[in-house]
Amino acid sequence: MSAKYNYNSLEDFLISTTLTVDGQIDDGWGALFPVKGREIEATILFSDISGFSKRTSNLNATETLIFVNHFFAWITAEALCSKKGIVDKYIGDEMMIVFSRRFGSDDPFKEAVEAARFMAENDAYSFCPHIGIASGQVIVGYVGTPMKYNCSVFGSPVALASRCASVKTAESDNAIQGCSIVFPADEWGSRDFDKVFPTQKYRNLNGTTFEQPHAWNLKDPRVVEMKNLPDIQIQEIILQSMHFPQESPEERARTALQSLKETNRYWPEDV
Repeated sequence: MSAKYNYNSLEDFLISTTLTVDGQIDDGWGALFPVKGREIEATILFSDISGFSKRTSNLNATETLIFVNHFFAWITAEALCSKKGIVDKYIGDEMMIVFSRRFGSDDPFKEAVEAARFMAENDAYSFCPHIGIASGQVIVGYVGTPMKYNCSVFGSPVALASRCASVKTAESDNAIQGCSIVFPADEWGSRDFDKVFPTQKYRNLNGTTFEQPHAWNLKDPRVVEMKNLPDIQIQEIILQSMHFPQESPEERARTALQSLKETNRYWPEDV
């Protein structure tokens, strides 16, 4: 039985594993660039902030930075605290997370869905994230030039997960939607919804337990258009409730910047 290792980053994984490819390619301009990576089966989760441009339109640049970091800190704390996912990258207000058996997941797709559920149910500041998930073969590898290298994941599941995150909910669901998790329908297969999304049980002060009514709804598959990709049959799991925070993340960003000003930790340049 092989041991399972937990990795904090894709770089940790690459330096701890045997590479699938390790060579050099002529760039056509008289120089060589390395091709180093490991092909794996993985599940990709994309998440971004609903209405980001509109919600930050009245924030200054520093407040926007604080707003986005609140989102990333919240996802990392809430969704990944007990999961085997690795954060690949931050892209503007988007976050990309990778799950794989190579990273210790027993069921990468299920863990990605569970992480998405936890994000939505603990969305205390009402970010209402768009969440897309897709699985398949990817390569974890280095990309860039000798001047600057990054480690990232490449493959069709990356583009598909990103497109799933941008799928608009059917009109009939708009009025009740708090958050939706979108993925290719064939990935759900014959899974039992109640096992993947069990109802939450709580204990009363008198020692008795009760189940909270299910707020999630697995929708029937439907075919949607994908930008620059073939049309695909997707499924959605929709949260039929919303959070109404006492303080919005926009207000928190303004309050945080004001605190930095008051403690002399903000030094804007003269314009």
